[in-house]
Amino acid sequence: MSLPAPLVTILLLTCSNLFMTVAWYGHLKFRSAPLIVVVLISWGIAFFEYLLQVPANRIGYGALSAAQLKTIQEVISLTVFVGFSAFWLGEAISWRTVMGFALIAAGAAVIFTGHR
Repeated sequence: MSLPAPLVTILLLTCSNLFMTVAWYGHLKFRSAPLIVVVLISWGIAFFEYLLQVPANRIGYGALSAAQLKTIQEVISLTVFVGFSAFWLGEAISWRTVMGFALIAAGAAVIFTGHR
């Protein structure tokens, strides 16, 4: 049984975004670490993000348009970031954040409505 391309794409993009969020923001808990160290560690983490994102886009393109792929990636990225900032950085999720992301999700829905 093989999974549909859009589902595989979403799973791979979710995993890639987990890596990228850690690469971009994980070091914020370690403010005393030297910048060059966190940059090099972040680059190493980002490598794994690319190992997942490139295949995700390759698999998804055709079943989804490029605009749909990018929209999915952005929605996943924001969703992962909200969870990461709450659990890793201890930042509260405000109603403004929820409202802003809801508006972005509404924009994403427009990309998928009647497309293709």
